[in-house]
Amino acid sequence: MRRMRRTACVAAVVAMAGGLLAGATSTATATATAPSQRGACALGNGIKHVVGLQFDNVHFTRDNPNVPSDLEQMPHLLSFLKSNGTLLSNDHDVLSHTATNVLSAQTGLYQDRHGAAQSNSFKYFKPDGSTSTGVSFAYWTDPLYDPATTTPSDTTYNMIYSADRAKNPTGRNVNTPAPWVPFTRAGCDVGEVGVSNTVLENTATDVPTVFGPDSPQAAEVKSNPAQAYADVVGLGIHCAKGSATCAKGQVDKLPDETGGYQGYQALFGNAELAPAIHPGGPVTSLSGQAISDGKGHVGFPGFDAMTPDNGLAYVAGMQEHGVPITYAYLSDAHSDHVHGTGDFGPGEAGYVAQLKSYDQSFATFFDRLRHDGLTPANTLFVVTTDEGDHFVGGPPSPAGCDGIKTACTYDKKGEINANLTGLLAGQTGDTTPFGIHADPAPSLYVTGNPARTDAGVRRLARHTARLTITNPLTGRTEKITQHLADPVEEKILHYVSADPARTPTLTLFSGEDEYLYGGSASCGSSCVSEPPAYAWNHGGVYPDMTTIWMGLAGPGVRHLGTDHQTWADQTDVRPTTLALLGLHDDYPVDGRVLAEDLNASALPQSLRAHRETLLRLGQTYKQLLAGPGRFGLDTLAASTRALASGSDTGDSTYTSIENRLVQLGAARDALTAQIRQALLGAAFDGRPIDQNHAQGLIREGQALLSAAHRLATA
Repeated sequence: MRRMRRTACVAAVVAMAGGLLAGATSTATATATAPSQRGACALGNGIKHVVGLQFDNVHFTRDNPNVPSDLEQMPHLLSFLKSNGTLLSNDHDVLSHTATNVLSAQTGLYQDRHGAAQSNSFKYFKPDGSTSTGVSFAYWTDPLYDPATTTPSDTTYNMIYSADRAKNPTGRNVNTPAPWVPFTRAGCDVGEVGVSNTVLENTATDVPTVFGPDSPQAAEVKSNPAQAYADVVGLGIHCAKGSATCAKGQVDKLPDETGGYQGYQALFGNAELAPAIHPGGPVTSLSGQAISDGKGHVGFPGFDAMTPDNGLAYVAGMQEHGVPITYAYLSDAHSDHVHGTGDFGPGEAGYVAQLKSYDQSFATFFDRLRHDGLTPANTLFVVTTDEGDHFVGGPPSPAGCDGIKTACTYDKKGEINANLTGLLAGQTGDTTPFGIHADPAPSLYVTGNPARTDAGVRRLARHTARLTITNPLTGRTEKITQHLADPVEEKILHYVSADPARTPTLTLFSGEDEYLYGGSASCGSSCVSEPPAYAWNHGGVYPDMTTIWMGLAGPGVRHLGTDHQTWADQTDVRPTTLALLGLHDDYPVDGRVLAEDLNASALPQSLRAHRETLLRLGQTYKQLLAGPGRFGLDTLAASTRALASGSDTGDSTYTSIENRLVQLGAARDALTAQIRQALLGAAFDGRPIDQNHAQGLIREGQALLSAAHRLATA
């Protein structure tokens, strides 16, 4: 999925930022330089470098059984991960989109604790009960980013932190701890290439926040917005204290960091970063061309142009110039990044050609790193994707095409757009006013911000549950709403953050093919359409949407090839990485260390003792706490039944189920807090697992899972 979805707020972002500009790739050869010498960067297990790569919607499994998957068509990457470590195929996203998913992987926190509970944009209630739009993509310390106004009514941090989800919404305005801090405190510079919110995402709020409203950068935004975007957005280096790399950079301000964060500096944007990693001139792609937006503006090419040719070149340049920790965002492969014609279907010629180009970039990248002395013997590689998605289209032609020997074409492709406002008015007569975060799993914010038990809210939920459409792809009549949640279930699924203004009245989950939006109440036959530009749907609870992959390679990682068994999610990336590096966060993360895929010798003794009990405890924990875990899916099924039930004259089923969900959710939060303390204590504080206590927690967890399942199937 593109980092910016087609919504009204995105158009405003583009206008205010001077445009998200498409970049071009090219074809010459890059020349590596010797790594510069730096001071101490203290890491564990003999690790000297970290290369973290975050794909946007790249698949391990096949979307068409005859067409090799994205990773199968990138054999240099797939073979590297499987030969030098382990690829986990049973990883999961956190039931959201790019911004939220990447932030959860970076921080180890579910979205209710890092603040981007809905993305890539969201609504928030204003004091008068109407709504406005926030955008999840904004620099780490930004206030809420509302592209429609320079003075939003909600001035909390865009990334508002919660130490205790059980108390959400707390209304306390605290900034989420930054993920680069353990590295910089250990003496390591950290490079960021397009990674959500660790770099400037726009020029509207980010430039005043980081550089100041009267800075030269702010003046450039006014005089030459397109060049300013290329100069300041998308790239950054957060430096260790005293690092010469950032001597001419900006103060790295983190006002709420535990223990303070004074004396640290950072570089923001290509204008500051390029002299540090490519002093001979413009940064060049792996194929040797100066990186630009394709319209004459040298510098950051735009997030949709973060192909491996561009993104990996920045990573290599940083590593070669003394930045040992690097993270990069890489664009999806199923969108046409060359001609901008929309989305490809599996096996289409343009898709196959683009993946071949991606694979060649990885071949060049790994060769370049080897030349520089970076290998799996001294470098930890962590590679993953942000979310899964579902191809919305008809059968390919010719039948049995594989995309490699025979290209596929599609007569029909494109997600099914459904106007929820019009369908409600036409099928049920319900014209309840609401703001909507358009999505396959849209959030509704009913005007006036009424309570969940309000009669109008209850009618809206029942009416929404009854809606149907005729699917243009199949000709079948289908229910629009497959699942429903109000703030009770939203809290269980981590959609309720510390900021009460951001809590949706209702969240719907549509079918795999549908994308729901708000439009005219009198749309008639045009309430449902099938535009061809967007053919990949995501954000729902279906396995092909929630199941992703993660590859680990390097010191301390077991060589298992492919691990199909270990159930993981994005919050596990952080603690697993830090455990291997011998570092820790100053806040309790939500993930666990994936000890199943790490060498025992790379772990503290506290993670080796009572190994089987520890693994069972960790697996129970994930099924309780993860959105697409057993507890989350069962309570969502119960929530759907509750919200669809009742009438204007009686609502006993709703009340009974909701009361039980409140109890189960509170019990889940209390129990998982205990389990988290035990798991983190073993991983980072050296406290061995108490076998009897752990087994008791497992029994309590299994009882909670059973209770949720009984409620779902009653």
